[in-house]
Amino acid sequence: MNLSQQTNRRIVLNSRPHGAPVPENFRLEKTEIPTVNAGEILLRTVYLSLDPYMRGRMNDSPSYAPPIAIGDVMVGGTVCRVMESQHSGFAKDDWVLANSGWQDYSVSDGTGLMLLDKHLEHPSWALGVLGMPGFTAYMGLLDIGQPREGETVVMAAATGAVGSVVGQIAKLKGCNVVGIAGGPEKCRVGVETFGFDACIDHYTDDFPNQLARACPQGIDVYFESVGGKVFDAVLPLLNVKARVPVCGLIAHYNDTELPPGPDRLGLLMQTLLIRRIKAQGFIIFEDYGSRYGEFATAMGPWVKEGKIKFLEDIVDGLENAPEALIGLLTGGNFGKLVIRAGNH
Repeated sequence: MNLSQQTNRRIVLNSRPHGAPVPENFRLEKTEIPTVNAGEILLRTVYLSLDPYMRGRMNDSPSYAPPIAIGDVMVGGTVCRVMESQHSGFAKDDWVLANSGWQDYSVSDGTGLMLLDKHLEHPSWALGVLGMPGFTAYMGLLDIGQPREGETVVMAAATGAVGSVVGQIAKLKGCNVVGIAGGPEKCRVGVETFGFDACIDHYTDDFPNQLARACPQGIDVYFESVGGKVFDAVLPLLNVKARVPVCGLIAHYNDTELPPGPDRLGLLMQTLLIRRIKAQGFIIFEDYGSRYGEFATAMGPWVKEGKIKFLEDIVDGLENAPEALIGLLTGGNFGKLVIRAGNH
């Protein structure tokens, strides 16, 4: 993994992508390891989370968070070791959850850091099932989706970090769960590992018909993270008073213009009105940050008891983060995508 004790590798935004990102949009730099002053701590990145939202932060356009400036370190959640501390709240070798981005080392004054259990069996899970993706699944499904026993819950990207947890929570709530994923292997895992009632491959030619057959009673909750042709197939199946939590639209992150074909906005709005559908977007820490404890109290035991299973796709080496993110945006990962930047 080529972690140096003398230099800090950092990956910065070299240029803004037009459409899908390419390797040239990123630049690997080497700088000196930063020094620590009074009240600060030196962090060494062990795990870096890669997530679809990063694509939006590469654009210079209005959003819920400011764009990454050209030449700035790429943003990202991290699990780090404390290497040196002049802060009373942190000690050397502590595990912390941070947002130090795509770099080996960083300095923090402690703001926004979360201490983690020193004896975690899977520290990287703080970036996945026990972190932002799991939190997104939990609050989006239960607070916005409000599934009831016997209802049909459908989620896109069903074997990903968010979708897999959505489906398993829905099963715990007594729902019929139908996942949508890309490829037969992902669909097999959705059923055999995560326990979904069915999982439909959106690459098949008759995907809309297969989805309709898997949801004979229609769809009561659709957890949206993809958009595109997946949502097109879901829309006609939404029941009266269906709920649609929206946490992402990965099919559109690389769009540079409006999609071809007829304007479907009228159909969408008419469907929302006639069937009294609730569609609500949310940004997890912006909207639910104060309720993290509620999530952690529920999810921790579920994971420990094996009621929630979780898959990781771990890529070794910080230098491989750009290619891994490019692959993530086209569905190339299998499970939660994490970069292992260094050893424990």
